[in-house]
Parts: sequence; structure tokens; C-alpha cells
Amino acid sequence: MMIVAAARELAGQRICFVGVGLPNIAVNLAKRTVAPDMELVYEAGVFGARPARLPLSIGDPTIVTGATAVTSMFELFAFYLQGGLIDVGFLGAAQIDRFGNINTTVIGHYATPTTRLPGSGGACEIAINARQVFVIMRQSARSFVERIDFRTSPGNLGGAANAARIREEQGWLGRGPSVVVTDLGIWHFDDEGEMRLDSLHPGATVERVRETIGWEPKIATALAATPPPTDEELRLIRVELDPGGSYTS
Repeated sequence: MMIVAAARELAGQRICFVGVGLPNIAVNLAKRTVAPDMELVYEAGVFGARPARLPLSIGDPTIVTGATAVTSMFELFAFYLQGGLIDVGFLGAAQIDRFGNINTTVIGHYATPTTRLPGSGGACEIAINARQVFVIMRQSARSFVERIDFRTSPGNLGGAANAARIREEQGWLGRGPSVVVTDLGIWHFDDEGEMRLDSLHPGATVERVRETIGWEPKIATALAATPPPTDEELRLIRVELDPGGSYTS
């Protein structure tokens, strides 16, 4: 459900910078369904990727298949991302706060962490330079926290007004996060830059949402129900994209 919901959010998007993990399968599903003309951009240096199969990582050679351009990582970041050509950056996260600030660096104190995570990679550059940012991650009280342990990738910082000022001062090109998709629902951001629950997935409840979040969530007045996956979406995931269940098990 999470993969399908995330893919549907990409309808109408043109150029997407693909992050590692769940974003990888979500964008490839979108390209086969709601966004066939979307150009996939991978950090390894590939623009306009048309993978023959689901890439195992952002460095999988299959991402070169039928690509529009293969460049160095420097050229990709300098001329495409920092050049303002990316419509959506699609990221995962270990922790996120109500304003969409992301942690993928450490859990605990930076000097003596309980868990050291993979780090930023290109996530920070994507977060500040893509026109908008989508996030996909499982929701739990450990991941949706009042205060993240390390700000790897800025979202709306302390609120929309503050974020807009800092983005202008720093020369960042992006507008910040716009969508967070979890295994319970779909969140968008209100005028204050805070997450708002707009849709619940089948089987999820508002009570369960409140149990798995570190703050009192904003909930849309007209809370929608996420349509369940279609037979074709399930077939694409289970047969074509992830027959081994690497992402869905």
C-alpha cells in the first residue's frame, strides 16, 4: 500500500531524483503506471534512466539501460540538481519531525551514537535543491519524533516562514517537502509548514496514527481513504519489480 500510494503521488511529475531504498521501487512503479514520461535521475550519474529491471541500488549497472545521459556524479549534481532541473527529490529517512526535517546520520548523540546510519549521500543536496521533496518511510514512534537526533536534510526547519527566509538567504532552489507517505497514510504540509494527515490507508485508524507519532498530529477535516492497490499495480510489484520480495517482505 505504501509503495502504491507513493507512486500515485508522482502523477504528472516530470523529472525525479531517486533516493535509495523504497523510493527506488515507488518511482519505477510510477513510471509503469501514472507517470510514463517521467525522467528518472540516479545519484551515480544517470539522467533519464530506463532500467530493464528494478535496480538493486543507485549504482546498479541496469540504471544505464536506455539512459538519456551518463555523467560523472559531479556533473549530475552541479549541472542538473544545482542547476534547478529536478522537479521532485524522492527520499527515505530514519527519523522525521513535524516540519519534514530528516535524519539519516545517527540515532543518539553524534559523538556517541546508539546507531550510526548511512549518512547523507546526496540527500541533503536533493532536499535543498529539488523543487519539492517526497518522503516514503514506515511510521513509528521511533521514526516520527518531536525532535530528530541529527538534521541531515532540512525540511521546513522550524516552520514555513522561517524556512522560506533561510532558503532565500542561502540560495537554495527548492521549496522543501510536500508529501510524506507511510504505511498508515499520506501526509501533506499546511501553510505553516507542518505535516497534516490527509488520507488513511485501508485498515489504518487515527488512533493508530496517534500511537506512532511523537507529537499531536494535524488531521484534515475531510480525511480521505486511500484507494486500495489495483490488481495491475500488485502484479507489477510482485511479478515485474520485486518478485523476490526484497522491498515488500
